[in-house]
Amino acid sequence: MPDSDWFDLDAYLSRTGWAGGREPDLATLRGVHRAHALAFPFENLDPLAGEVPSLAPADLMAKMVHGGRGGYCYEQNTLLRLALRALGFEVTGLAGRVVYGTSEGNSRPRTHMMLRVTLPDEPEPYLADVGYGTFGSLLEPVPLAEGEYEGAGRRHRLVRTAPQEGPLDQWTLQAWDGDAGDWSAQYAFTLEFFAEIDFEAFNWYIATSPRSPFVSRAFLHRTTPERSISLMGGTFMELGADGRVSQRALTDESEAREIVVTEFGLPVPEKVHLLG
Repeated sequence: MPDSDWFDLDAYLSRTGWAGGREPDLATLRGVHRAHALAFPFENLDPLAGEVPSLAPADLMAKMVHGGRGGYCYEQNTLLRLALRALGFEVTGLAGRVVYGTSEGNSRPRTHMMLRVTLPDEPEPYLADVGYGTFGSLLEPVPLAEGEYEGAGRRHRLVRTAPQEGPLDQWTLQAWDGDAGDWSAQYAFTLEFFAEIDFEAFNWYIATSPRSPFVSRAFLHRTTPERSISLMGGTFMELGADGRVSQRALTDESEAREIVVTEFGLPVPEKVHLLG
């Protein structure tokens, strides 16, 4: 059965609160992207519970649109891809290596999912990504071209960087770090095409491998028009209006569970241990 038979665009747009245009143009892309980013929290509660999140359209609708849940990059960007295709955009999947927090010379697998969106009247495709789940994430898409971009109060830039391997140009997304007063690299990628089955394989690995951080530590992130908050392992962080990040360590499991319920609006399965 075609994906469109399982995906309900009206229900999705109602869940995100987007009541603007539905033409496949830049205003719609920006508006839907930002609405999605503000509506769905980033969370890995299913992998923490020993479950592999389904990427099937019907299951994404049930969990995220009708069930009030969030998800991690494969769920978030697969759902956005379904919505954008339903609106008439041409969308393909990209895969990147997260470089944030790594030391020079170290490498992570290319397991982060993003989207390449083509617009009829724009000279460049756009990079869309609602599944990064950190303070450096995009709230609005950016052109796939070198330069600095500001959207929804966040600053990013795309730069060409030396590829680690292969003949394709490598791009790196950087975010402005208000604490450091400098640019911070987030992830690197090429424009190589990845099929849906590729992301199914990536999803399975990330949700099941003992080497994956998503099966052993809580990673939650939520952005509202007023602030952004994150829970990573045992650290709760908040991004203020001035771009500064405050944080505090959590040592009590019941306190962490209360934060997930009240701050992120998510139920915590009994078998999930947020603090490891």
